Amino acid sequence: MTNLVIGAGVDSPDEPIELAAAKFNRHTFWCGQSGSGKTYALGVLLEQLLLHTELPLLVLDPNADFVHLNEPRPEADAAEGAGISGTDMRILHSGSGETDRVRTRFTDLSVASKAAVLQLDPVRDAQEFNVLLNFDAGADGRDFDGGNYIDSLRSSGDPGQAKLATRIENLQVLDWDVWARGGKSITDIIDARPRATVMELGGFNSPAEPKVATLAVLEHLWATRAERRPVLIVIDEAHNLCSPNPSTPVERALTEQLIQIAAEGRKFGLWLFLSTQRPGKIHPNVLSQCDNLGLMRINSPRDLEELAGVFGFAPQELIQRSKDFVQGQGLFAGGFVRQASIAQMRNRVTLEGGSDVKVPL
Repeated sequence: MTNLVIGAGVDSPDEPIELAAAKFNRHTFWCGQSGSGKTYALGVLLEQLLLHTELPLLVLDPNADFVHLNEPRPEADAAEGAGISGTDMRILHSGSGETDRVRTRFTDLSVASKAAVLQLDPVRDAQEFNVLLNFDAGADGRDFDGGNYIDSLRSSGDPGQAKLATRIENLQVLDWDVWARGGKSITDIIDARPRATVMELGGFNSPAEPKVATLAVLEHLWATRAERRPVLIVIDEAHNLCSPNPSTPVERALTEQLIQIAAEGRKFGLWLFLSTQRPGKIHPNVLSQCDNLGLMRINSPRDLEELAGVFGFAPQELIQRSKDFVQGQGLFAGGFVRQASIAQMRNRVTLEGGSDVKVPL
């Protein structure tokens, strides 16, 4: 069995702490408050997965923390650095000036997701929804032109089509940078299954755009689940995409898709890895499906109590110790570790994409 060395034991520094690579076929929860070293530790783990497994990674990266995952540090071990450099990896950016960009096609979304983007209710907005239901982009939709589509709706003489045109113009959703507009979609890249795909999501202007991009990817993975092609879906700052209280139609659609993957995705090779600051920020129907736990420093007694209740396989006394962890220390429990252990994380192989801003002195 392949084991991933992520650090050394805090109580026994000569003992390496290893995670079983084969057990990432279960959902994983990764948690730690701001400043605990959670993101750094996640980078350590992703590097080891890239070096010692063939598991494809899809990294949803809201803060550009992993945009240098393909760039070894100068001081890194030469063999590990070469292994990372030789990895098939795609780094996609959300900024409009980038070459490799996070883009999707409006036409590829399901009717339900298109309706969520346009804030349409099938009963309240029956006429407009029916127009959307019968929408035909022609061919495969790669050459879909939003302006021409609105013009055709307006010139049709149909009241429902005219109302839909007005809604689209008012919301300005077809002006978003997230749309591929004849270019390559993120789903095309995912279908090729590079070893790692990093979707940097922080550069969009509209707060809905990263959620729409994520929804498009997850919906596509679910629609093609019968192919049973494994992928580890790593969601950093997962509370942004999997809230217990989604408030917009797109957020609700995204949360429902994540709940479905959490409940049924494992047998199809769709495995979630959720990283966040607090357990209460993640929808309980997703959190409860996680069988692996990585826990950095948490000070809140309420959060520690919730973690102990959800992750009964983690000894409560070790969970309580997490409030005293220093940066880079973490508790690991569940199926991916032989026994619950506290580790000091090893050094990163690759460059970090983000770090704390220092106080000017």
